[in-house]
Amino acid sequence: QVQLVESGGGLVQAGGSLRLSCAASGSFSRINAMGWYRQAPGNKRELVATIGGVGSTNYADSLKGRFTISRDNAKNTVYLQMNSLKPEDTDVYYCNADVSFWGPRATATYWGQGTQVTVSS
Repeated sequence: QVQLVESGGGLVQAGGSLRLSCAASGSFSRINAMGWYRQAPGNKRELVATIGGVGSTNYADSLKGRFTISRDNAKNTVYLQMNSLKPEDTDVYYCNADVSFWGPRATATYWGQGTQVTVSS
């Protein structure tokens, strides 16, 4: 039905920047909200940022000013620009999308496979 594929993760030095991408593909009517979450082993998956269908954004308070979420609806893609990275940002980052299909209340939430971000000190 719907696949979300993240890319852009990797290794970066503290203070550096990284840009994550998540592209959605498959059969659907519309992508509504999209978001980024992160999770380290033993930790609960936590919100990084979300962006609504019309572009409204929401960020984890601790990340405001460093991370920026955006989307390109023509490409069904959401991005996460990460600046001033810290070692504590090391996590697997997951893309999320709320998707509508054909018909009322025909919606579902999908997750990508995750992309590793490692910040060295």
